[in-house]
Amino acid sequence: MAPPLYATPAEKAWHYGFRILCGLIFFFLIAPLLVIVPLSFNAEPYFTFTPGMLALEAEAFSLRWYADILANDQWLHSIRNSFTIGIAATLLATTLGTLAALGLTSPAMPYRRAIMALLISPMIVPIIITATGMYFFYSWAGLAQTHLGIILAHTALGIPFVVITVTATLSGYDQTLTRAALSLGAPPHVAFFKVTMPIILPGIVSGGLFAFVTSFDEVVVVLFMAGFEERTIPRQMWAGIREQISPTILAVATALVLVSIALLTAVEMLRRRGERLRQGR
Repeated sequence: MAPPLYATPAEKAWHYGFRILCGLIFFFLIAPLLVIVPLSFNAEPYFTFTPGMLALEAEAFSLRWYADILANDQWLHSIRNSFTIGIAATLLATTLGTLAALGLTSPAMPYRRAIMALLISPMIVPIIITATGMYFFYSWAGLAQTHLGIILAHTALGIPFVVITVTATLSGYDQTLTRAALSLGAPPHVAFFKVTMPIILPGIVSGGLFAFVTSFDEVVVVLFMAGFEERTIPRQMWAGIREQISPTILAVATALVLVSIALLTAVEMLRRRGERLRQGR
């Protein structure tokens, strides 16, 4: 976008300089992805660009590392675990986080700020401290090295994202709609599912997506608490880097980038839908 015609030379310099600076920052953030994606198609078992790749020779590129994911039982086991744990943790975090947000937005709720600070503490406390505490607590409870233990741990990490997004959505919600439904004879649960939930649904789904991404990408807690049977994709990637270096890791990383892009796209679409609903109201 060009600067206004009446802009001074200094304003024009700032206009273009600011955009160049934003472009450089964007390139700095995305450069690692620009390296990983083409390397995942390397026909040779190397983590560097071969002369054939630099010359764009067709035989220098291959899908062998993507095929290796489907042929490797350890990777398939990790993928199943990641989706199973991630979906279960997301459902729990979304349900509990939404209920907490509804309570925190109620005027009758005492000590709201203290409770909010407690709920979002897993987002603030360093993850290594959280993982250490979870390891000792879940070991005492007999839940270490179990799927249930990992699910509960990831639920605790995902709840803050749900609480923040749903609370932000509820801040613009008109409570008179709920009171109108109650005055017309609707029970509280019917008023919630028929009136409140459709309006705040974009915030709920956005929080759930953030909770899923948190669980799907989390590795520190899994390093502390998971055994071989509970190994997830990030844990398998960590083991692959330390024990058996293979470009299959790059193929998995590329797939995770695509999943992240899809989820972020969904979040942005939900955000725009929420804005349209608020403007239409």
